[in-house]
Amino acid sequence: MESGNHLRGVTSEMYERRWDRFQVKRPARIMAVRSGLSGTVSRSATVLDISRGGAGIEIDGTMGLGSHYYLEILGLGTRIGCAEAFRKGNRAGVKFILPISETLLQRVVRADFMMGNNLDDVGKSVLPGMGRLAR
Repeated sequence: MESGNHLRGVTSEMYERRWDRFQVKRPARIMAVRSGLSGTVSRSATVLDISRGGAGIEIDGTMGLGSHYYLEILGLGTRIGCAEAFRKGNRAGVKFILPISETLLQRVVRADFMMGNNLDDVGKSVLPGMGRLAR
């Protein structure tokens, strides 16, 4: 085995994404089913970046929150099934169970633009590998 060549063919989601990711700042809500199906839990959140396949979110209190939930971006009336890819403090990266449509992605980015968020980088694409560092 040649030194270092065994990793040459390994791909990483960190550097190779299927979809462009856009920085936004949209209010959202997280909804999950409690253990034992004893009810639901809801938390406020902010979508920080989004693509057709996932999003970066900031959650108000992650205590007791499972790793699978619905993401509802306020004002759009759509619930998106999510599975957490990572969680660090109140930040989480989620993968959507099913990719969202290009139309829904455009609605999210357009709604964020129309809200007049004055972040310099809102609506810009996040460079591959910079998803967690670009903030």
